[in-house]
Amino acid sequence: MDTTSAAVAGAVTFLWLGMVLAISFLEAPLKFRAPGVTIPIGLGIGRMVFRALNLAEAVLAVAVAVAVATGDPSATVVTLTAVAVAVLAVQLGVVRPRLNRRSDAVLAGEDPAENRSGAHLYYVALEIVKVLALLALGCTVLAA
Repeated sequence: MDTTSAAVAGAVTFLWLGMVLAISFLEAPLKFRAPGVTIPIGLGIGRMVFRALNLAEAVLAVAVAVAVATGDPSATVVTLTAVAVAVLAVQLGVVRPRLNRRSDAVLAGEDPAENRSGAHLYYVALEIVKVLALLALGCTVLAA
């Protein structure tokens, strides 16, 4: 990759990675341990935070894709970019709607222990795949 495209792709990739790590793996689990935060309050906060994160991620994904596309990338860089963007697309298009339906039910009074949803586990698994793809992508474009 040319140096400008690689620098932009690397910087945006690591910004995206940092945001995902901070929100998904730090803020999200900790908010439910804060004193006075009930499940409905935590869900309400989480929905707002993840809506903002996902919007920022979509913007960053476009920025990374543009930087990669304009920089004469290797097949590895293209593949890692595609994986990160595809994972985000699946999270937004498939898993988030299921999580929203589940949180709507809990916020409407359904007992969270009843009818547990596997959507959260899918989201976390996809976050791990995305984190690994972003880490590999950032390292790869900066090493080029």
